[in-house]
Amino acid sequence: MSVPLVFDGKVVIVTGAGGGLGREYALAFGVRGASVVVNDLGGDIKGGGKSSNAADKVVEEIKAKGGKAVANYDSVEDGEKLIQTALDAFGRIGAPFINTFACISDLIHRVHLRGSFMVTRAAWNHMKKQKFGRIIMTSSAAGIYGNFGQANYSAAKLGLLGLANTLAIEGQKYNIHCNTIAPTAGSRLTETVMPPVLCESLKAEYVAPLVLWLSHDQCQENGGLFEVGAGWIGKLRWERSQGRIVRKKNQGMFPETVRDQWDNICDFTNATKPANINESVATLVEVLSRVETDEGIAPNPTSAMATAASGISPAVGQKLPESTFSYSQTQCILYALGVGMSTKDDDHLKFLYEGHEDFSCLPTFGVIPSQAAMMDGGLGSVPGLNFDFTRVKLLHGEQYLELFQPLPTSGTLTSQARIADVLDKGSGAVILLDVHTYSGKELLCYNQYSLFIVGAGGFGGKRTSDKAMSTVAHPNRSPDAVMTDTTTRDQAALYRLSGDWNPLHIDPSFAAMGGFKSPILHGLCSFGFAARHVLKQYANNDASRFKSIKVRFVKPVLPGQSLQTEMWKEGNRIHIQCKVKESGAVVLSGAYVDLHAAADGSPQILPEAGGLKSELVFAEIGRRIKDLGAEMVKKVNAVFGWEITKGGNTAAQWTIDLKTGAGALHKGPYSGKTDVTITVSDDDFMEVVQGKLNPQKAFFAGKLKVRGNIMLSQKLEVILKDYAKL
Repeated sequence: MSVPLVFDGKVVIVTGAGGGLGREYALAFGVRGASVVVNDLGGDIKGGGKSSNAADKVVEEIKAKGGKAVANYDSVEDGEKLIQTALDAFGRIGAPFINTFACISDLIHRVHLRGSFMVTRAAWNHMKKQKFGRIIMTSSAAGIYGNFGQANYSAAKLGLLGLANTLAIEGQKYNIHCNTIAPTAGSRLTETVMPPVLCESLKAEYVAPLVLWLSHDQCQENGGLFEVGAGWIGKLRWERSQGRIVRKKNQGMFPETVRDQWDNICDFTNATKPANINESVATLVEVLSRVETDEGIAPNPTSAMATAASGISPAVGQKLPESTFSYSQTQCILYALGVGMSTKDDDHLKFLYEGHEDFSCLPTFGVIPSQAAMMDGGLGSVPGLNFDFTRVKLLHGEQYLELFQPLPTSGTLTSQARIADVLDKGSGAVILLDVHTYSGKELLCYNQYSLFIVGAGGFGGKRTSDKAMSTVAHPNRSPDAVMTDTTTRDQAALYRLSGDWNPLHIDPSFAAMGGFKSPILHGLCSFGFAARHVLKQYANNDASRFKSIKVRFVKPVLPGQSLQTEMWKEGNRIHIQCKVKESGAVVLSGAYVDLHAAADGSPQILPEAGGLKSELVFAEIGRRIKDLGAEMVKKVNAVFGWEITKGGNTAAQWTIDLKTGAGALHKGPYSGKTDVTITVSDDDFMEVVQGKLNPQKAFFAGKLKVRGNIMLSQKLEVILKDYAKL
């Protein structure tokens, strides 16, 4: 078990601590070493009366368990008195401070909202002086969602959230963190309306652990909102649709336009998640800019953006101007430093020192020559993409890179880019840009950029494409390996020297315009960190083992934060997820790295003792494809992926390609996108092909798992029929 959280030397003020949640918090803090001020008026459930009994009883419980506690019977409106009690008894306050209120009366706003403000104000300066404070406000589901007959209570509880959010901002620089919880727990208030069995399952003790964690000095959460109850905890956040601009420069705005665009206004496809007021205001700044230049977002055929959108379809297949990229060993080393390599690690030297006997170029350097196709304004020259790329908001959504041979440490490379597809996501358009990079006539690498253009959707195009390199969810188990690196404050400044000069990553004022409190790290820098983590963990830093990588960019990283890569090994595919260690925020998702077999002849898939019986079947399938492949392609027209397991682990992967050419059988995962992927154990596979196990029964029993177009699996009969007779 991990090291327990303790609160030795900390002082806690718990309001409403005579019963219910407050009592549970007070007892939990007392047991873990905190000095507790137990505040409770001792009133009834309607807020009437006053008694010291409730607070005194909890104090005695804490002391009986070896803890330190003192009672306070003042109203929360007398915040100074609560704070003075803490100072008189224990000499300090502020770590943490808990707000929970158990009374509902006609004075709801005075007790819940104003009382919270008064107690916080009384504690605030003391917290600032000691450079530490933890405040937890207690809101409720009624405040977040509303509830019939609780207008006054709901208003007060949502007001607490607004108060907490502002305190989180103002207290950040003083190490004062403020979070809000919306608990569901049995109490004096709920026991009269909830069945006893339900009250029992909603014990207050199932809420207290969250409060203790948010109150601990190890916890860096700030400005969060959490629902909690029955042993479950979930974090809430705001979500906002991409919206629509419904006016033009020097023209009026009319309700009929709002009505006509209502579905688009309320479409949460690719919704944004503003986390602060800067991110919120940034959208309006962008809107004003577009209105000023008549670039309305609404899918109106007379607007500049809609005209561009209606011309997107002809862009598919169009080629961008060819670009060249010349580099030396210096650029290779600079890139390695940019993605966090350091001479502190001896095994990094081969990527940092040109005199090293195994001097190599990091595989993910392969994105650098390809990005010149975009950086040089190539997209703006494509017929059908009629908008100004210097004005639209362009987001890097996903990235795929595949190497066909190790990258040379110097040379002149040529990149050829084309628009693979354009998708309509409603709130924006996605451009799939394929870039093939050559050294002379030899293909070195292939990149696919997924670029999201905010506001360019709504033109009636398709939403998905079979040309897109897909992301893949990681296995549902704990990671097999985790690696963490801390980025430096200058990480973005260093990485941009490899060619991405976007001021978003260096200029604070430019970052603020984009809604960020400071310049952010390049997504492809995080991409490089994650890839080299895999290379070190599973390939001993052998660049020749690297085959491909696919990631989805989720959230930005601030220079100075730590990148934590979680890895799951399944055969020769390493699924990865990258997080910011300090916040737990996922920054790369649906990601994987495919590796080649080791040079010593190690198989691409983990070997299994005794071999696999299915090997014989696939050998026969290969023979049939060789003889009748063209005919099979006409009948089937699909790519099948097979994952054969043994002992619960992936033991072999096969690809049956009956879609291209005369068909083919490959051992290993498919480099593109399969139409259907089937996972089955070696034994069950043999039972199915020999007719001993009905495939449908196997599917519903969970023995045979299918991803993709399940109907295509019926065409496997063309391949597998009569196997039992062989």
